Amino acid sequence: MPQAELDDEHETPPNYPVSWELDALLIDGGPVHVRPLRPSDAEQLNAFHKELSSSTIYYRYFGEHPVLSENELVHLTTLDYKDRMAFGAFEGDEFIGVGRYDSEGPSLPAEVAFIVADAYQHRGVGTLLLENLVGYARELGINQFSADVLPDNPAMLRVFHESGLAVKETTQKDVIEVLLDLAPTALYLDRRDERERASEAASMAFFLRPSSVAVVGAGRTPGGVGHAIVRGLLAGDFTGTVYPVNPRARSVCGVLAYPTLSAIPERIDLAIVAVKAELVMGVAEDAAAAGVRALVIVSSGFAELGEQGQVLQAKLLRLVRRHGIRVVGPNCLGLCNTAPDVSCNATFAPNPPVAGPIALASQSGAVGIVLLEQARDAGLGISSFVSVGNKIDVSSNDLLCYWERDDATRVIALYLESFGNPRKFARIARRVGKTKPIVVLTGGRSAAGARGARSHTAAAATPAVTISALLSSSGVIEVLHLEEMLDVVGALAHCPLPTGRRVALIGNSGGPLILAADACAAAGLVVPELNRATQTALEAIVPPASACANPVDITADGGPGVLECVLDVTLANDEVDAVIAVVTSLISLSSADARRVLEAVANRTSKPVIACFLGGPPEQLQNKMHETRLASVAAPERAAGVVSMMASYAAWRAAPEQASPSFEDLQVERARSLVEGALGVAPEGAWLDGGTASEVLSAFGIPVVASLTVNSQKEAIACAERIGYPVVLKAGAGELVHKSDVGGVILDIKSTDELIAAFEKMSEALGDNMLPALIQTMATSGVETIVGLSSDPRFGPILLFGLGGVTTDLLKDRTFAVPPLSVDGAEQLISSIRSAPLLYGYRGSTPVDTVALRDVVLRVARLATELPEVHELDLNPVIASPKGALVVDCKIRVAKVPTGPDALMRALKK
Repeated sequence: MPQAELDDEHETPPNYPVSWELDALLIDGGPVHVRPLRPSDAEQLNAFHKELSSSTIYYRYFGEHPVLSENELVHLTTLDYKDRMAFGAFEGDEFIGVGRYDSEGPSLPAEVAFIVADAYQHRGVGTLLLENLVGYARELGINQFSADVLPDNPAMLRVFHESGLAVKETTQKDVIEVLLDLAPTALYLDRRDERERASEAASMAFFLRPSSVAVVGAGRTPGGVGHAIVRGLLAGDFTGTVYPVNPRARSVCGVLAYPTLSAIPERIDLAIVAVKAELVMGVAEDAAAAGVRALVIVSSGFAELGEQGQVLQAKLLRLVRRHGIRVVGPNCLGLCNTAPDVSCNATFAPNPPVAGPIALASQSGAVGIVLLEQARDAGLGISSFVSVGNKIDVSSNDLLCYWERDDATRVIALYLESFGNPRKFARIARRVGKTKPIVVLTGGRSAAGARGARSHTAAAATPAVTISALLSSSGVIEVLHLEEMLDVVGALAHCPLPTGRRVALIGNSGGPLILAADACAAAGLVVPELNRATQTALEAIVPPASACANPVDITADGGPGVLECVLDVTLANDEVDAVIAVVTSLISLSSADARRVLEAVANRTSKPVIACFLGGPPEQLQNKMHETRLASVAAPERAAGVVSMMASYAAWRAAPEQASPSFEDLQVERARSLVEGALGVAPEGAWLDGGTASEVLSAFGIPVVASLTVNSQKEAIACAERIGYPVVLKAGAGELVHKSDVGGVILDIKSTDELIAAFEKMSEALGDNMLPALIQTMATSGVETIVGLSSDPRFGPILLFGLGGVTTDLLKDRTFAVPPLSVDGAEQLISSIRSAPLLYGYRGSTPVDTVALRDVVLRVARLATELPEVHELDLNPVIASPKGALVVDCKIRVAKVPTGPDALMRALKK
């Protein structure tokens, strides 16, 4: 909870940066509140110093315990939040640490110092304070910290060196002078991520590996939610202790009950809350008094009901944050962990899940029940399940950090209706996905964007497009339907990944194999003709009239022995990456016999085998299906989709990590100065005029057609003569989107007379919206493309590439990516549009310079990361020709970026 809300009697000082109040986790998972200090903290700061040990004081002040005078306390807590800044760390109401810097100007290193309460040392308090000071200082243009450290203070030196920042040490007399460069290196970001992973995993352990669980609202009558959860814990043989909480019952399900949480003799790891919404606050207060570490609130009646529920939910969040309690829910189904050493089923789902390798999280309780039931029916085992509900606190980001190192989990499946911190989700998912596949089904993607988009890119970057680009860039497998999720998750849980997209189709009926072949082609898979040696080997096995080229049809006469031999021979072919077996249940080959054969073969091959059984009796529940490497999918079309997704994920996972290319010719400060100048005139945001937009692009090395700004007909004539005819006349007003539609573009002007006529015509059509206008060199012909950029407040920037010019909105041939972008990423973006053959030479045409086009895309991606103030950008058209790529028209809208911690900092969602 923001401490400012706890201290309403204290006046907020001038310039107090409230956006830098945040909640985070220490390395052991304990929540901590970090905020800028205020004058009202003087008394608490003094009390904090009095409790410090002599050694802690010595290392901080290089001497004996200082007696803090009133003036010194005022000095330490009265800050200008610019040159003098300090963050305090609080656990509940207890002051546990402070980090500060003092600066004599942005060109000089700011002096930094830390002090942490003895009981909280080695828990990551100093590192967390350092991270916040680094982020805050960089926002103000401070690029270096300095610190004096005693040689016998290795803990402080370790904080600096293990931060990942560039550190330089100089020994001077009796101290070590430390100089930190605040530029966030890749190592700094990786280590910050690792600290977050460790702290999140430790925090989630109270939910998923509790040693004691209390159920508040556990009634004696069957049918109630609380009663069902107690019964589920007991029936599932929970390895810890179960404590029903019911003030009117002596026992529940034969277990001794307690009237309140605080009456329980043991400290509780996890409390399940199943009472009416209006009673939840009282339970949370009791949980705080009892020292409960985690709450799962299954109760409904919060934000899902509207404004009144939102107020109650916000009040609840403030309370639990103040006391350092983490929360799943409210309005959720509960959670479970099937690990034998835990066996915690704290849900009220009708049937407990079967143990297995799939971790599942669902934002919707109803969807969670459906997924659990369908997974059970399909024989898919669950390692752990969490219904996050309204996501007041714990989200998929937290759970990913836990499941990343959970040995029982091989695949992660998420149903999400919202992203609390999309950019952090993307970074975490990208890391987790390199070892464990993540499959995501999203809901609520069809709503129109809230902003009125004025550029092609912003209009095209719908919520669905933005989410898909974010997931794709992170290696996440996106599915669109529940059954598709179960198909893909099941295959990933059981099968090895394919090393390519070449598929062999094997079956005993021609029609279904033809459907499978068509589905593979539609899914971007290849069904290659098998080589002569493989066909010869197959011909010696299969019955007469069989087909052996691929698809391999063993006909209705093929029995189990034939199927097994055909599978072995085909899988031995190095030109086959996966097998889809489509078996129709017949007298010679029943589904049961086929399954036995396919399981045996799948268990001894390193390639994925996907089975599709048609006809015959319904398959029985396969409770031990997770012990086989065979995956089963209901239809050939769905099997093809599964293999395609697996192949795409495998390619992403196998691809080496690539950094964004560095460009030595960038003039970032020049571009930033232009943007800041525009925002100084229009603080609310503005479209840059054509001339300024071209300058910003030129600062990033993006080639722009020769262009001069004019404010009169006379200037236009002079500029045209300087550039040389033929020229183009364009309206320069940034607000105009479709200039050609309103007469704002006149091409191929060959003389002064034509220019005068064009100027008068445009002026009559546009009036004040014409000036300032642009005179440009007439560009050579080529393929018109568009490169665009749009920034979402939560999702960050998204990059667009597609066919440009007047066809942009007509054909909608475009694709999206999320910066930063590697060289391979840019090439994939360019090659993935439908009209890409036009770029590489279509029907004898000369290929364009795709390297130059790729360079434009990469430089725009770099612009997105360096200039977050650019909210919309359209380069349309970018004419790609054999001689290069040239921006002919550009539009840029800029707006101020909110201050505060960046989206990737270690902070719990607000």
